[in-house]
Amino acid sequence: MNEDRLQHMGVDYGAKQSGTTAAAMLVQGHLQVWQSAKGQDADRWLLELVQELQPNVIYLDAPLTLPKVYTQSTHSPTSDYFYRQADRELQAMSPMFIGGLTARAIKLRFQLAEKGIAVLETYPSALIRQLLPQLPGYKKSLAALPHFSEALQGLLQYNSIKTPQNWHQLDALLAWFSGYRHQLGQSLLYGDAREGRVIV
Repeated sequence: MNEDRLQHMGVDYGAKQSGTTAAAMLVQGHLQVWQSAKGQDADRWLLELVQELQPNVIYLDAPLTLPKVYTQSTHSPTSDYFYRQADRELQAMSPMFIGGLTARAIKLRFQLAEKGIAVLETYPSALIRQLLPQLPGYKKSLAALPHFSEALQGLLQYNSIKTPQNWHQLDALLAWFSGYRHQLGQSLLYGDAREGRVIV
């Protein structure tokens, strides 16, 4: 694919002031990584980075919708109040369990939509399970990070990739790679389109 068309960003979204939000994007042929600082407002930092880099799509590792029961007029005791279909399929955490992060992500999605930037949901852990199931230790120890970084480098066609310094940066690269697969029509979609899809 023409690099000029790869104007998407991958984001690993973390707690607001934890310094764990990281972003990855292709800039002049180099796949680069940025990370917020501890104590810094991650949402403001990300909005400023987006303003600077001007991606047209962001692939975000955070829930962007709630279980469909919350948008329905009728409820029942058998409704799923905790998980979306995509969460069940991916064995992902409930958007309700990480309610504050989910609320921030949904707000960010609407803020960026006003600027004409689409925000789509992705899940790096699922991409690892799909592409690198043979590698042990994902997010378990920093000692395993170089092995995942090297394996990811082998999957990407870009020789110039900034080596991730932590798992947040690796997840940002994985989010970017899910976006790359999506742009090429090679990604997998999970969940119900009316409730919220996750792109892997």
